Amino acid sequence: MPWVYLMIAGVLEIVWAFAMKQSDGFTRLVPSIITIGTMVASFWLLALAMRTIPLGTAYMIWTGIGAVGAFAVGIWWLAEPVNALRLLAAFLIVAGLALMKFASA
Repeated sequence: MPWVYLMIAGVLEIVWAFAMKQSDGFTRLVPSIITIGTMVASFWLLALAMRTIPLGTAYMIWTGIGAVGAFAVGIWWLAEPVNALRLLAAFLIVAGLALMKFASA
C-alpha cells in the first residue's frame, strides 16, 4: 500500500503544480484553493508512504513523478515548447525513477 500512496501523492503533485500555474500567483481563488488542498493531500500521502519506503527513494519518486508529470501537462495543456533535448531530460528522469524503484525492492 505505501507504493500506492506514493503514486497518488505524485499525481497530486502534478495537480497542485498545474493549479498553481492557473492561480496566477495566488490571485485566483479556485485554483489557489485547489493548489493548497492538493498540496496538503500530496504531502500527507507522501508521509504515509515514508513510514515504510526509505526517505531518499520516496522523495525521489515523488518529485520525479511531479517533475515529469508537470512537464507533460505543460506540453499537452499549456502548449509549452518540446524538443529532443527536453524529451531526453524527461526520459532520463523516468529512467532514474525506474532504477531507484528496482534498487529499493
